[in-house]
Amino acid sequence: MGKRIQFRRLWALTAAIGLAFLGLVARLVYLQAVRHEALKAEAQRNTQRAFHFEPRRGDILDAKGNLLATSIFVKTVCADPVLIGNQQAVVARTVAPLLQMNEAEVYQRLLPRVRPNDKGGSVTNRYVVLKRKVAAETWQKIQQAMTQLPFGVDEKKLRKTEQAFFRNLRQKGVFADPTDDQLRVYPNQALAAHALGHVGVVDQTNAAGRFSVSAGTEGLERTLNTNLCGVRGWRLTETDRGRREVVDLREQDVAPRDGLNAVLTLDSVVQHIVEVALADAMTKHAPISASCVVVRPDSGRVLAMANLPNFDPNMPGAFPADARRDRLICDMHEPGSTFKVVIVSGALDAGVVRLADVFDCEHGHFAFAGKILRDHEAYGPLSVETIITKSSNIGAAKIGIQMGAPLAYRYMRDFGFGTRTGIPLLGETGGMVHPVTNWTKLSISRIPMGHEVAVTPLQMVMAVSAIANHGRLMAPMLVERLEDRKGRAVVRYEPRVVRQVISEATARLMVQALKTVVSPDGTAPKAALEHYTAAGKTGTAQKAGLGGYLPGKYFSSFIGFFPADAPELCIGVFLDEPRQGYYGGQTAAPLFKQIAELSANYLNIHPETEDPGASSGTRISQSTNRPVRAVAAARRAPEAHD
Repeated sequence: MGKRIQFRRLWALTAAIGLAFLGLVARLVYLQAVRHEALKAEAQRNTQRAFHFEPRRGDILDAKGNLLATSIFVKTVCADPVLIGNQQAVVARTVAPLLQMNEAEVYQRLLPRVRPNDKGGSVTNRYVVLKRKVAAETWQKIQQAMTQLPFGVDEKKLRKTEQAFFRNLRQKGVFADPTDDQLRVYPNQALAAHALGHVGVVDQTNAAGRFSVSAGTEGLERTLNTNLCGVRGWRLTETDRGRREVVDLREQDVAPRDGLNAVLTLDSVVQHIVEVALADAMTKHAPISASCVVVRPDSGRVLAMANLPNFDPNMPGAFPADARRDRLICDMHEPGSTFKVVIVSGALDAGVVRLADVFDCEHGHFAFAGKILRDHEAYGPLSVETIITKSSNIGAAKIGIQMGAPLAYRYMRDFGFGTRTGIPLLGETGGMVHPVTNWTKLSISRIPMGHEVAVTPLQMVMAVSAIANHGRLMAPMLVERLEDRKGRAVVRYEPRVVRQVISEATARLMVQALKTVVSPDGTAPKAALEHYTAAGKTGTAQKAGLGGYLPGKYFSSFIGFFPADAPELCIGVFLDEPRQGYYGGQTAAPLFKQIAELSANYLNIHPETEDPGASSGTRISQSTNRPVRAVAAARRAPEAHD
């Protein structure tokens, strides 16, 4: 009987052990086969870490190598509320002034917060961001301040566990994220802000996971972002229970590749000259906005482009969107009388008219297609050249009528209107040029004076530059080359001829006519330069609105170049709704003079001097290597209007 009981017990024990073993096998099969991938992923989350290495974003330099935009590595300052314990007040009082934050806000962030985890339990937050983009110098001060935290107790008399708490708090309570961030810095604040643009934060993904990076959001920062940003590096590695790396288990280690530097055609000194002149205009004439672009006519290189109001790209969010808009390429408007150069040069090039041809300007009243076209003065017969000199609306309209709509449209398109210039900036508009099939009977008399078309200021400057450049239309250049960190050119950009719009002979005739605009008899005597012969054209366009043209609201401009017969610079100045005078010859022309003279002095453009043996007003080049040290005031002349 006893043996039978022992035998049963033995079988029961064996069965229990067998069932336990089978259960263990089933559990292992479940863990190793069914839940293998999930458990593997969880193990990797516990032991595997991904480190990101930020590439240095490339610098942006002006044509002379002056720094316009650069990047510095900065820290993300964090805290561990668990290690801080109940000492939030002391820590907040210490670090808040260094972080330039409100002490109460820091205190709230240091409070521990409990949240549920995936397993149904709860965890306390141990990673709280106090502030991003903290300079390395500031982080060093925070570290020093944390090591000297005063707790108001004699720590030598405390238990070892309490001493360890305070030691850990000082050393690890506030820490910097191991991955450095970058701060984009614009040393000259608002200088060339619209061309440079600014950067923002975008999310990206690579082999190491999802992360945030800085990326250009406007201007050249966005256009050149792929070249500037470089390639981010990463490291996938194993860590022990103390979160220390096990180097032998490092899986991937990819070094970052820094971004390229961009060297622009902009000249920061010319840019400064332009922005100061525009600021003067904003004070004197109180326009809605003031804009200017300076171009090398022979290459299309842009030396300066500026808009006021502008913004500081170091803090773009502090400015309204309207201030960040690049009006030179985004805004289109009726150009007014500056557009006369397009139709007249086309008519000359096609042989429809000659400079000496005379048109009757009807004493200021011309009836066409049932409407009356007026001039600002009662002109009688005027030659084509004088029509440009006096900026006669009626004379320009009659030239357009004689030219015909198809030919006028062709030259408008050839000069680049209705299409983007191709400047490497996002947001450029192509303007508006209606096809001939959409013209009314009145259009051919209104388009020659700059009505019924919409252009951008940059389009208009490039068109006038084409006349200065022997009839060749150039694409505007903003980027000269891309360089690596050692200054070696990786990509070079060359000037690009878009097309030959008019012949060289026609261009010379137009230059001859445009010189007279800056004479005492023209509409822009205030644009005359003492040491150079200038040529250009004024524009005063009444702004259109709902129901027609708006009384008292004008878009005023002057586009000129010098020296007229061998142009170095073409400068366009544009004022939207100026006060204290609104004609282009009154408001924009003096700004051209100011910018031209200071720029010529800085760039050492050889001055011209009057030849005693030449006729009045004729000038010849003077060969000299000396810069112009002083530029006299423009010669006084009776005021004329366009």
